[in-house]
Amino acid sequence: MAWPLVAHAQQPILPVVGYLSTASPEADATPFLAAFRKGLGEMSFVEGKNVIIEYRWANFRYERLSAMATDLAQRSVAVIAAIGGTPTGLAAKAATSTVPIVERAAS
Repeated sequence: MAWPLVAHAQQPILPVVGYLSTASPEADATPFLAAFRKGLGEMSFVEGKNVIIEYRWANFRYERLSAMATDLAQRSVAVIAAIGGTPTGLAAKAATSTVPIVERAAS
């Protein structure tokens, strides 16, 4: 009787990537989000399959970045992708000294 329970007892835990952006989903989706997902795919990561992405969008309200970066750090993400230049990177760096941060500068 215990066999079926054992088979379903442990599901693999997926890594979580924090995506922190100064922009909105609509503004960011075309150039940066597509490239971000492509880069993940090149490393064999597929959203929803073997990685979870936690999105935080500041909607160009830079004062929100600090709280959003702190939220991601408290969720124990594996890495924070800081998209949008210096303000995003600084907010992420202020929120954590243990989570790796990958920055994408504004073009």
